[in-house]
Amino acid sequence: MNAVAKRDLRGARGGLLAAGVVAVVVVALAWFLHNYIRVEREFPLPPRGEAAYNPLYALKKALQADGVRVESRQRLDLSAHAPGPRDTVLVFGDPRAMSPPDARRLLAWVERGGHLVLRTPHGVEWDKQLSAPLFGELQLVLRNDDDGSRECVPYQLEGEERHIEFCGARRFGFAGVVPELAWGDLKHGYVYARLARGEGHVDVLADMDFLTNGRSEGAAVNLFGGESSGSGLRDVPHRALARQVLAPNYGRGTVHLVYAAQMPSLWSLLLARGWPVWLPLALALGAWLWLRARRFGPQRPAPVAERRSLLEHVRASGEHLFRYGRGPLLYAAVRAAFLARLRRRDPLAASLSGEPQLALLAERFKLPADALRKALQAPASHDKAAFRDRISLLIELRSRL
Repeated sequence: MNAVAKRDLRGARGGLLAAGVVAVVVVALAWFLHNYIRVEREFPLPPRGEAAYNPLYALKKALQADGVRVESRQRLDLSAHAPGPRDTVLVFGDPRAMSPPDARRLLAWVERGGHLVLRTPHGVEWDKQLSAPLFGELQLVLRNDDDGSRECVPYQLEGEERHIEFCGARRFGFAGVVPELAWGDLKHGYVYARLARGEGHVDVLADMDFLTNGRSEGAAVNLFGGESSGSGLRDVPHRALARQVLAPNYGRGTVHLVYAAQMPSLWSLLLARGWPVWLPLALALGAWLWLRARRFGPQRPAPVAERRSLLEHVRASGEHLFRYGRGPLLYAAVRAAFLARLRRRDPLAASLSGEPQLALLAERFKLPADALRKALQAPASHDKAAFRDRISLLIELRSRL
């Protein structure tokens, strides 16, 4: 009965423990569900695909969403992509790269009703760069002075905060042409102008940053100029200004967006974005070279310092004696050393002489008796080969005793 009572008690304790664990889990789950609030957050990602290299990609998508036909390409190819009479061509790149034949064809197309939008070139002084035939045909003069011609221009849209545009842009003036619309003054230059030419129009801007994609928060900064560092079409005033610039032929034809693809080279891309890989590898390579380097200094080794060794002196003395015909004296010393050790290690063989001694030594060293006989006989002073052979054999026999 005691054993049954104990088993029942242990079973009751286990059931209570399991019930307690289940109760704790239920309470924790209820508390979590009661206090949990689901929040959605949007994280901007870096541009991919065409948006990564086309600065007018946002403008292209906005026009398509508004029902306007849009074509975008990297280069102005009038032979393969001839614009229609009511089309709009927006040239985002540097107008100095346009050839004179293309400039004449564009202006002839504008006179038939086209709308051309272009920008002034950026960079160093205009006089030190290539000329733009298109600006000469339009009778425009680019400004190089710094007397306030690079200052920002205020731009106010009703219901929006105050904006400034065209900061640091190259302004221009007019030489014999009267614009339909102009933004600026004679002293500091103009940042925008609309010129009538035949049945069409030409819009000249000091900058087109407000037409670009802009850069979202958290997106990677493009170090190579492929995307504007500003807000671009994300701002409402910029969208209104873009609509005003494209107004002449808006919705009447196709808008041709001509941009210059500004893709970085492979080495520049690896340098800017591949450093988490190549920097540790470079450090590891430097550490390995440091460990493998034997020394730093001149390639020639240091001169050997003078040494005084007894063995070197003995060897030099022997070479001197042998060179001057004292070989028998050297042989006698080696033979005496062999016989002295033979007397200590094998007195019986040392006490014998003649053939009995040779037979005993031949049996001990497992050598022919003739070789031992020659080794124990002094060589001729002029026979260098016999001297070397007998000396080496006596030294070997002495080491084997």
